Amino acid sequence: MRLLLIALVATAFAAPAAAADMQIDNARSIDIAVSGSIREHCAMGQIPNVDFGNLERRGLGFQTKVAFDCNRPFTMTIKGDTGALTHTSMPNGQGPYGGKLPYSLSVQMPVRLPSAQTISKSFTSSQLQAGGVISSNGGIATDGMTLAVELGLPTGEAGKLLAGDYAETITITVAPI
Repeated sequence: MRLLLIALVATAFAAPAAAADMQIDNARSIDIAVSGSIREHCAMGQIPNVDFGNLERRGLGFQTKVAFDCNRPFTMTIKGDTGALTHTSMPNGQGPYGGKLPYSLSVQMPVRLPSAQTISKSFTSSQLQAGGVISSNGGIATDGMTLAVELGLPTGEAGKLLAGDYAETITITVAPI
């Protein structure tokens, strides 16, 4: 009990002494450093696989809205593996029938810098084989993006495609800048 009483008395006298040490006489202003941080974040929603069905039909395409949010400026690189919808076993076709169906891909996305703007860019499938790049031009994205693909005309002498299955893989990569 006696030790507890001594500890309470010592604490009571120590607190005012510490407060007095922090007082600055005749101070008219004081600066306080405050800081913090926000982790960078870029996220993209799911993009569905697309099956165009019979590729002999003209004017095929699709458009989809994709969730996309990036809280800092970024670049987006879009790359197509083969640069066309390509026959899975005979990419160069056979005889007069082609093995590639070119396409175009367009991207449209609102960005804020701080006012709202829309960035739009279109690429041919051959441009995507090398990788197409879109910059946010210093803006951030919070309202998603729209992707659209339109199929072109078949390659080959006959202007027709070889029978079989066709595929292409498109990869979208986002890098904060």
